[in-house]
Amino acid sequence: QAKSCICHMCGAHLNRLHSCLYCVFFGCFTKKHIHEHAKTKRHNLAIDLLYGGIYCFMCQDYIYDKDMEQIAKEEQRKAWKLQAFTPTVVSHYQCTMTGIGEKYSTWEPTKRELELLRHNPKRRKITTNCTIGLRGLINLGNTCFMNCIVQALTHTPLLRDFFLSDRHKCEMQSPSSCLVCEMSTLFQEFYSGHRSPHIPYRLLHLVWTHARHLAGYEQQDAHEFLIAALDVLHRHCKGDDNGKKANNPNHCNCIIDQIFTGGLQSDVTCQVCHGVSTTIDPFWDISLDLPGSSTPFWPLSPGSDGSVVNGESHVSGTTTLTDCLRRFTRPEHLGSSAKIKCSGCHSYQESTKQLTMKKLPIVACFHLKRFEHSAKLRRKITTYVSFPLELDMTPFMASSKESRMNGQYQQPTDSLNNDNKYSLFAVVNHQGTLESGHYTSFIRQHKDQWFKCDDAIITKASIKDVLDSEG
Repeated sequence: QAKSCICHMCGAHLNRLHSCLYCVFFGCFTKKHIHEHAKTKRHNLAIDLLYGGIYCFMCQDYIYDKDMEQIAKEEQRKAWKLQAFTPTVVSHYQCTMTGIGEKYSTWEPTKRELELLRHNPKRRKITTNCTIGLRGLINLGNTCFMNCIVQALTHTPLLRDFFLSDRHKCEMQSPSSCLVCEMSTLFQEFYSGHRSPHIPYRLLHLVWTHARHLAGYEQQDAHEFLIAALDVLHRHCKGDDNGKKANNPNHCNCIIDQIFTGGLQSDVTCQVCHGVSTTIDPFWDISLDLPGSSTPFWPLSPGSDGSVVNGESHVSGTTTLTDCLRRFTRPEHLGSSAKIKCSGCHSYQESTKQLTMKKLPIVACFHLKRFEHSAKLRRKITTYVSFPLELDMTPFMASSKESRMNGQYQQPTDSLNNDNKYSLFAVVNHQGTLESGHYTSFIRQHKDQWFKCDDAIITKASIKDVLDSEG
């Protein structure tokens, strides 16, 4: 019945205006004017004029009552009808601010619509020259290490779908310090269609706050940033397990663990009784040694010249990602200086250790250890490592271990099994030396469409550019 809805104390019409349900009184909720009124007059019920929610000052919470919600919806409908008949055009902003209620009701598909959706599963095609989702990032002073990882994360399909469908429910005391909320904003920025570079200062500030070792304007390591970012994201959005263990080795249902967590199996075999003790550890990425590092590297497997493994054609002497993975999963003899107490022999014996993949993550991250820090030297290893567009992880699975004879894997006859196959969608590169270098990244927009992200500048790249790069 009110002619105008403004706060009776400060005259504002913003700040979540509530109306007292006992008398004619409007008050701001944000500035606690409605609270003061409730306290002095003992009028303990008020209605939010924007959404029609009823607040009880005794419970200090909104109360959900089906009848009340029905009335609120009816009143909202009436208000919209009134609005439709007024000759002047009122903007959406003015409507919501004058207490007419936000014109929003949840969409429930009808049976007819569900049928149509089932019969028409095709989605809108994105054209090849579409640039949605591509956006440069301003370098805020040696922050290329962050920018290249952000580009990779914002182009991770499942992560994008999670954030763009508004799935994150923040449970932190102050959402402004939540990295997941900031990632959510970042996805909206990236997919908003804006062409100007984005300035990720809030993200940088949050990373500094939650991962102290990355604070400051020195050059940082992109791999270290990736792990720190995944760790903070995981801590800020721990899934509600409801007593059920998630099926990944971190036993967490959060989106980060669902996408990035795999399980690494370590088998230690006693050389005397051949008893095997097995442990499974969660991992977010796999760090691989390179030839040229001070750790001894095995010679390439005999007869690999000119053969094709995993779609990588072996140029004689070229190291491939598959070679690095082979080395990572080969049995390693733990010498007499590293004897382990065997549960079978009950004594300290020499043993061999072998790592294999027990559970593969949905997104696999491989880290090539190019930066070597040892007692004698600090340097960057520039060995070229070729990597394929499609990678089959079957040979490195714990399940294939039995069929692997002394380091040589016999390809299974059914090469049609795609369960363990991955396709490349992002590559992070480092140019320069350990002391002064620069990070860039290649990201896949959609099939065979690649772009190079160099801070604020994004340029089209060929598949050859990507595969020839020093990953």
